[in-house]
Amino acid sequence: MKRLRLLRWSGSVLSPRTRPESLQSAIPNFRRCQATAALQSEPHDDIEVTPFLSEDALTSLPSPPVTAAKTSAKLAALHARLALPRRLPLETLARTLVDDSADPSVRFNNKPFAVLGNDLLGYYTSEHILSQYPRLPMAVVFAAMYAYHGPATLTAVAREWGVEAAAEPGGEVDPGLLQFKRLPPGPRPDQPETQVIETREEGKSKFRRTMSSRAVYDDQFGEVKTRGGEIEQKGVTLQRAATQFVRAVFGAVYLHAGRTAAKQLYNDHITSRQVNIGNLFQFKNPTKDLSRLCAREGFQAPVAKILSETGRKSRTPVFVVGIFSGSDLLGEGAGASLDEARTRAAVAAMKGWYLYSPTEVRLPSEMEEPGAKPWTPLLVDAGEIAN
Repeated sequence: MKRLRLLRWSGSVLSPRTRPESLQSAIPNFRRCQATAALQSEPHDDIEVTPFLSEDALTSLPSPPVTAAKTSAKLAALHARLALPRRLPLETLARTLVDDSADPSVRFNNKPFAVLGNDLLGYYTSEHILSQYPRLPMAVVFAAMYAYHGPATLTAVAREWGVEAAAEPGGEVDPGLLQFKRLPPGPRPDQPETQVIETREEGKSKFRRTMSSRAVYDDQFGEVKTRGGEIEQKGVTLQRAATQFVRAVFGAVYLHAGRTAAKQLYNDHITSRQVNIGNLFQFKNPTKDLSRLCAREGFQAPVAKILSETGRKSRTPVFVVGIFSGSDLLGEGAGASLDEARTRAAVAAMKGWYLYSPTEVRLPSEMEEPGAKPWTPLLVDAGEIAN
């Protein structure tokens, strides 16, 4: 019987298993050639390390430096909260938060952006209102414009965006805060002792009696254009600064990201608000206006008829009156007296005429999109009746 060599056998079994020779030969061997004297690693040039400004240099600036925008957590959070496009840099967003009362230089404040944003808001809002309700009187259009993007509304928008105001502007302030020079305590500047309202430019006329003067000489809200001057040098209110900021954001988005991004931002924060247009009407003589409307449109003269009543001889009677033009019911109203019910019915009939809205509405700005369908003309009303 042949003796086994246990030492060799145990060594071959207990030794760690190696990779087969076929796999080892399949992997080529690479050799890295390197010089004996290696160069020292140099810092990357694509990252510029900006030196920090001293405290004295920051306090001397009227607004934060441009380099501070990338280090502001508030600014980055605002950019992400509003889902702003990436093409809008943080430096531009920081500039929209600097009012012209804090920094008078147009290279660093938000005044150029606010002018463009105000025009965009006026254009988008006017086409939205006039396309949805083509028969609205001009006074109601002005009131609706104010309700959609007036100073009070834009101040509420800025508050909803989570924008906080700085106590005092300066270079050391966080760029994510709204910076403006606050108006010192005193009488309100928008309500002076003597208020002059004119239809034409200063010194031309003494009265303001027609709606056309508001459309020609006044701003997009039908109000007299005010000149800043001394008031802006003393300071501005929080409402005025917040209004300019929101307008500047729309203007900056339009310049950096284009019309589509600006329109999307407008739809998300302006037209998404519900405005009851019917509550903006104020009729002086609704029955007379309804008669003039029926005569202009060729309808039969309106006639008021009692539809129902209860408690005529009691302390709390209720009358329901309907106004008919031939066999068509134009409006219906209820009141404690026949005159009140007839007036409310006439108001309902006038609102039914003015609040007419087409089923399919296309805005004029939609024609700027690529591949837009042929334009369908909108309804243009003959004119308003109520004064």
